Amino acid sequence: MKKLISFLREKIAIPTFFADVQLRVIALTVLGIAIAASIVAMILNPIFGIVFLVAIILLVGVIFYGFEVLSKNTNRYVSDLSYRIKRGEQEALIQMPIGIMLFDKNYEIQWVNPTLQKYLGDRTVLGHKIADVDADLAKLIANHHGEGDEVNRIVDWDDYKFEITLQEKAGAIYLLDVTHSAKIEQRFLEQQVVIGQIFVDNYDEITQTMDDQSVSNLSNYLTNRLSNWANRYEMFLKRVDEDHFFVFAYAKALSKAEANKFQILDRIREDTSAQNFPITLSIGFAYGNDDLAELAITSQNNLDLALGRGGDQVVVRAKDQQARFYGGKTNPMEKRTRVRARMISQALQGLFNQVDDIYVMGHSHPDMDAIGASLGIRRIAQMNNVKCHVVLDQSSIHSDVQRLVKEISRYPDLVKCIVTPEQAVELATPKSMLILVDHSKPSISISPELYHKLEQRVVIIDHHRRGEEFPENPMLTYIEPYASSTCELIAEIFEYQPTDAEPLNKIEATAMLAGISVDTRSFAQRTGTRTFDAASYLRSVGADNGMVQRLLKESPDDFIQRNHLIDSMEMVKPNIAVANGEEDQTYDPVLAAQAADTMLNLSGIDASFVICRRLDDVVSISARSIGDVNVQIIMEKMGGGGHLSNAATQIKGTSVAEARAQLIEILNDSDD
Repeated sequence: MKKLISFLREKIAIPTFFADVQLRVIALTVLGIAIAASIVAMILNPIFGIVFLVAIILLVGVIFYGFEVLSKNTNRYVSDLSYRIKRGEQEALIQMPIGIMLFDKNYEIQWVNPTLQKYLGDRTVLGHKIADVDADLAKLIANHHGEGDEVNRIVDWDDYKFEITLQEKAGAIYLLDVTHSAKIEQRFLEQQVVIGQIFVDNYDEITQTMDDQSVSNLSNYLTNRLSNWANRYEMFLKRVDEDHFFVFAYAKALSKAEANKFQILDRIREDTSAQNFPITLSIGFAYGNDDLAELAITSQNNLDLALGRGGDQVVVRAKDQQARFYGGKTNPMEKRTRVRARMISQALQGLFNQVDDIYVMGHSHPDMDAIGASLGIRRIAQMNNVKCHVVLDQSSIHSDVQRLVKEISRYPDLVKCIVTPEQAVELATPKSMLILVDHSKPSISISPELYHKLEQRVVIIDHHRRGEEFPENPMLTYIEPYASSTCELIAEIFEYQPTDAEPLNKIEATAMLAGISVDTRSFAQRTGTRTFDAASYLRSVGADNGMVQRLLKESPDDFIQRNHLIDSMEMVKPNIAVANGEEDQTYDPVLAAQAADTMLNLSGIDASFVICRRLDDVVSISARSIGDVNVQIIMEKMGGGGHLSNAATQIKGTSVAEARAQLIEILNDSDD
């Protein structure tokens, strides 16, 4: 029986559609109904039953035949479609405009499609290592090794740009040529609108003593020189005032000028210096914004930043990017007019009438200049009948400031005005005003919390070059990088205060004179006629020069430590010396600054750097130069700032050795 059934299965082909269970159930159900209907018909009328049965048999046959034809046609269509899909996949893999390479774990090439082969030329590649076939391609793969299972990047290979997709586990690399779209993007970037503003820093001062013909010659020289420079880089230049020019250009032109490092600054300064009327320029460029109004505002802000840093430099900044600085190789020239000091004095008096009380603070670990300036501001506030608090953290002050605080303890009125950062934050009200002295970076203030509480009511008085970090909307800004110290700036303001008010007392005047003395290295550096005028005024109101010497004295231990630092000095470049302390030894920052000053006095040293760890476990660097090396720019690259010849930085979370290595790397890359 089993053999018979097997024989029938082999000989009688069951329709293909019967393989589907649902169709089989439907077919058998219909067949069962038809048979039942035929039996009923036979019983009722045999003839009609026979005819009905024959019709049903014919209908079932036709249905079976139709389903069989349909099944064959479907199978034929599916087979043909599968063949076409497989062939299409093969053709696409071979002909698609994406370069494909398969490689094994040893980076030997197993297969490449014709698209990638075109970029490899006629070289035989199968079975060879990628590095042997094309070193640049191997380098691209190596650069993205270990970044994950799938890495997508835009890379340069030969003269093309590719979007590279690396599937390291699968041993496959896909290269999509995006050179055309990259060129379109590059063209878009090159044609971005650039707005620039040029300001002649010292035009008024220079032309004050010149006759009309000389002024006309100077004006023509500036216009011709700047016009030739603008034409060279395909820029539009328009003179809008005697000392102000407007520039309109494309980003491509700006890039060329940047590559040339804006040598127009040096050319004009050198040419005019040879004629005994040295002219310097400050320039602000802005780009990367479709709103021309905002672009113009940004260019003005960049110009203000260049002026705040002392002039003779260019500031370039795109939207949401850090500023780039060029120039700044000369010390700012001393202004010959006190008009600005008078205007600032009057503006301060106006602001004093709008507040209930004032808080004044210097930078963290304040030096004599910061403390002296704070005491000077307190006295000016008192002259205008406004209460002023000096914010001071006595747990982190230098030895010289400690001596000053001890002297201040003899003046009860002053002692009552000194508050801790915590007290200042608690006492300050919305009607209070904050004055930052000797710094303009809120992050290095004695109390950043107090700044954030009063950030809408801030005044800045400083002599350091302005950096990128700066209060957003200060009520008043008085930054003069030409000044020797902040105490010098504040001493000039006293000339325009009420004459019937109580003047500076002895300790305040002495502290301010000590601040000037520290920042000028006893009047040996960065001094001008107004520096001596300020010192003369302070002496006239009671400053004690003998007390200044006592305050600034160093202990025998400090003297030994300073010499120990100097003993570690090493010439890392011609005329540039670097000294550093030990990893496990802490030094007073004042001591490090003194060591840098001493090193600068040695023959053959144009710039000195001292690296050491402070008591608060922060690595500090004190930088000094005689002016040929711009230490401010070097320190800014390490998060600090200062002057062209006097700068510093503090670095958290690093070692002395790492800070030294970073400094040397910057020095090696520097053009100074």
